This record gives sequence, C-alpha cells and structure tokens, in this order.
Amino acid sequence: MENKDIQYRELKGKTVVITGGTSGVGRAAAEAFALEGCNVVIAARGQEGLDATVSLCRDLGVVALGVPTDVSNADDVKNLAQQALQFNGRIDIWVNNAGVMASGKFEDIPVETMDQVVKTNLLGFLHGAHTVLPIFKRQKEGILINNVSIGGWMPAPYSTAYSSTKFGIRGMVEGLQGEVSNEPNIHIVGLYPGIQRSTGNMHSAKYSGLDFKIPPFSVDPRELAAQMVSAAKNPKKSIITDGYARMMKVLYGLFPETIINTASAALRLAMKPHADTNTDGNVNTASDDPHRIYGELAIPVPSKRTKTVMMMATGLAIGFLYVKSNKKNKKK
Repeated sequence: MENKDIQYRELKGKTVVITGGTSGVGRAAAEAFALEGCNVVIAARGQEGLDATVSLCRDLGVVALGVPTDVSNADDVKNLAQQALQFNGRIDIWVNNAGVMASGKFEDIPVETMDQVVKTNLLGFLHGAHTVLPIFKRQKEGILINNVSIGGWMPAPYSTAYSSTKFGIRGMVEGLQGEVSNEPNIHIVGLYPGIQRSTGNMHSAKYSGLDFKIPPFSVDPRELAAQMVSAAKNPKKSIITDGYARMMKVLYGLFPETIINTASAALRLAMKPHADTNTDGNVNTASDDPHRIYGELAIPVPSKRTKTVMMMATGLAIGFLYVKSNKKNKKK
C-alpha cells in the first residue's frame, strides 16, 4: 500500500532539484516543474546548458538556479544540495535523472567509458539519494523521484554497462523504499519509461559501427516530465510511464529469450562494417549542443493510432515467433 499521508497537490513554491537538467527529459522536467510554479535547481556538467535552462525557467516566471555538477563525484552532489538549501531553505523534491549511455559490442567499448557509465548512472543516483535522504528526514518529508527506464526490468543487448546500471538503480529504489517504510511522508518513486524521443541518443557513446536514430515508437519527453510532476503531487512506488514500456515489460516477462535474441539480431544488422562512426559522446565530458528536449528521429513521428497498431503488431509478431519456436522444440 502506498504512503499517502501527504499529497503535494499544490507544487507552487516548492523547491525541486533536477540532475541532468539541461537537455532531453531533464530539460522537459525543468520546464514542467517551472510551469507548476516551483523553485527549480538544475544540475549538469556544462555551464552553457545550465544557463540556457535557467533562462527557460525564469522566462516562465519562476526563480531558478544552475549548479555545475558531475553526479559521479559525491562532493559535487553534496555541493548541489548545499546550494539548493541556501537557495530556498529546503528541498522538497529531488529528481535523479542524469544518465549516459554507451552502445556497441561489450568488448569494443573502452573500459574507461564503461566505468564512467556505471559511475554516472548508478553511483550518480546513489550519491543523490545518500545526500538528500538526511535532508528529507530532518524536514520529516520529501520526495525522491528516480528516472530509471524500462531497462530496469529488461536487459539492453549491446548496451550492457548501461543495462547493468538500470538493474542496479531499481535495486536501490526498492531497497530504499523498505528503509523509509517507517517514514510516512518520505517517498521513493521509481519511474520506468520506454525509449524517449530526446537528445539522449544524439549524445550517447557509440562503438562497433552502431549509429542508430530514435525509433518511431519512442515517447515524448514532455509526457515523462508530466509523469514526474504527477509523482510529486501523488507519489507512488513504481510507475510504468507509457504504453510501450508496459507492453515490453509484459512481453519480456512472457518471452525473455525471444525478445533478447530478436533485439540482438536487429542491432547486429544495424552495425556498420567500419567503426569510423565511433564516438565517446557525452560519457566523459559535458554534452555539446543541442541543449534541447527533442532528438533526431529515424522517421517522422507517427500518430497515436499508428503507434498503437505498431505496438500490437510487434506483440503479435513476437507471440508468433514464440509459438513457432515452441513447436520446433517439441518436435526435437
């Protein structure tokens, strides 16, 4: 049963901290909380992106602060919290959102890049939680929102380090939910969205000749940002935020081997024979432009009806493959 003694139905004047807040989902979240009248504290590595997002929030009529932060550095995260407390005296909502990704054959990804993916994603979320929980306990209230990804429930082949961090973050979320179960007004929320139509893929590290665009069934980052606002108003422990994520979680639960093998085969086809497209992306350095919400799509965004048909077709195709595979196994 969810803790619902306090529901933040009115967010105006609340202070929210958002890590990775200068592009993609993070920028959409900054915009969404600003529209609710929150004081917004934005954390990211690059000053240019911070300035742009702070300006966006101020243009929406709220007070905003940008704090240069590398979430893989615990001292940086402590400084972020101190700056936020000096800003408005308290922290009401903390959004763990900063993340990086490296795709390619596991052995082709440099170990330094792989290590940094783990540091930014997993340790970054741990640092955020470790820093803000004592503040919430002193205040006797607070909400920690974690943008985990559906990758916390199903693995991502050829993004194995990234996938490992998402499983780890889900473990952190569920462990902390137990630890604060005696704190009725402190909430730990896990959000599990599908692939976002954000700049994340543009900024990611790519190896083994992988250079793919965002698929057409991706989700609008503003929809996920709206889910973050909803979670702040009415916190729940676990939220599968969109239809694609719900479908994939169910399908993976039913047909794990078929799903992982099909995805792996598709990615192998996407690999180019020459690795001259390899890039370290934003794993080790701050993101270059664009500091915006939306990324580049493989094809134009389909209508909601078309997306629904595509998802149903995907589910039916996987179900067909599963049945066919079972028949072959029985014949053997």
